[in-house]
Amino acid sequence: MPKYSFATAATVDEAVRLLNEPEVRSIPLGGGTDIFVALRVNPLWFDRLVDITHVPELHHIGVADGVVSIGAAVTFTQALESELLQGVAPFLACACENVGGPAIRNSGTLGGNVANAAACADSLPALVCLDAVVHLLSPAGERALPISEFVSGPHQTNIQPGELITHFSFAQPPAGARSAFIKIGRRRAQSISRLSIAAIGTTNAGGAIDYIRITPGAATPKTIRFTPVEDMLKGQPPTRELFVRAGEAMSAEMISVTGRRWSTPYKEIALKAITERVLAAIFLQEAQPC
Repeated sequence: MPKYSFATAATVDEAVRLLNEPEVRSIPLGGGTDIFVALRVNPLWFDRLVDITHVPELHHIGVADGVVSIGAAVTFTQALESELLQGVAPFLACACENVGGPAIRNSGTLGGNVANAAACADSLPALVCLDAVVHLLSPAGERALPISEFVSGPHQTNIQPGELITHFSFAQPPAGARSAFIKIGRRRAQSISRLSIAAIGTTNAGGAIDYIRITPGAATPKTIRFTPVEDMLKGQPPTRELFVRAGEAMSAEMISVTGRRWSTPYKEIALKAITERVLAAIFLQEAQPC
């Protein structure tokens, strides 16, 4: 393994300072679950790792004035065990529960998962559904980007050199909102997602769908909400027939973005099926694994 140096930050300001020291290519180290895999196959692209795991603010999960905040160094285990997230965004906790095995969940972080920006990242569909915002800090100051703009493509983001992801934020979903997350892998445990889906929604007093967000994972080059499908669902009473049509529309929307590829025959059928299942879990209250 090529040689690199290591530094530990105790505060956010110290982490930013270390990341911006001249003539040293530094990157933050949270869980390291993606970095150390990449080191086996890629040339060394940094001189120093800056350990941010001891910065208390980066592990914070809280809510204030209706806005939920999740620190970038929050691990998947911390997220899935958070009573706050289980209450306001259970599908995000479920997505975190589906990441790898216990060792990966105990060390891997939400910040790293988003920064790595893999199309199959388990946290991205729920975060995109929530219209989460990425907060970044550099010597130039703070800035914030919607997560849908922060991730620009597979393993591509709009983070600038020397910037540190400090936290994510999103508005609390409407009262009574139900959510669900479904993942398909090549096996039942510790599997990279071949396809996933996150959805959250509510119905009004008349029983019609009045709030719906639905986002597939590993279906398009970057994770996006499928707003045309959301629009077709709004105002409609939730029925199995409606969900069948929504599944067909999801597959058609995916193909309009990606074209037909070697994986399309499988994903076209699978996306239709998990769309029906995730909507039934929310609006017909059919049980899902988590």
